[in-house]
Amino acid sequence: MTGTATEFIDRLQRRLGHAFADSRLLAEALTHRSFGQPNNERLEFLGDSVLNCAMSLALYARFSDLREGDLSRLRASLVCQEALARVAATLELGDCLRLGEGELRSGGARRPSILADAVEAVIAAVTLDAGFEAARALVERLFAPLLAEVDPAAPGKDPKTALQEWLQARKLALPVYTMLRVLGEAHAQEFEVSCEVAKFALRTVGRGGSRRAAEQQSAELALAQLRQT
Repeated sequence: MTGTATEFIDRLQRRLGHAFADSRLLAEALTHRSFGQPNNERLEFLGDSVLNCAMSLALYARFSDLREGDLSRLRASLVCQEALARVAATLELGDCLRLGEGELRSGGARRPSILADAVEAVIAAVTLDAGFEAARALVERLFAPLLAEVDPAAPGKDPKTALQEWLQARKLALPVYTMLRVLGEAHAQEFEVSCEVAKFALRTVGRGGSRRAAEQQSAELALAQLRQT
């Protein structure tokens, strides 16, 4: 590893507030599958579960009067790709990722889906390195700004649901989602989906690491425009 790369890793550990006893775990967490083996896919799987558990504990402690459904919606808004990518940006995680040449050329170090997966992998790496309590504390630190933004009186709905309810309240037809194209190589595809609201001749296009994520983004863009009308 070059001196510059070592500096990035050292800076990342300082931002995480965790110095790894086993540096191989962090290296694996930062390795995308396009780079080779071992990579962070298994850590991502574990990190997803750890993150959901840690976030559930955080929300349960903060909002003692919220019902299960509201807590679930709040958690979904905090562990989504967009939120994870925001956390990755504060950590400057993209500078530390190990990517294959194709991903490097296509801007993979800034792709939200790759960054979100890497955050989950890092959380898993901390879990294996120091235990769940260390990972839980890490989640509390990393997501503190996002938790501070949460409005317990109005838990957010996902964009597709919010758009549907907005249209139904006005007795208008539901939007039509159309798959436009799939970008990238098989191991790192990005989907492009349009959302059309016929009544307003409105068409927006969203992108995401899955069809669902792309639909959600296109719905979010549509709803933002409709609310301005």
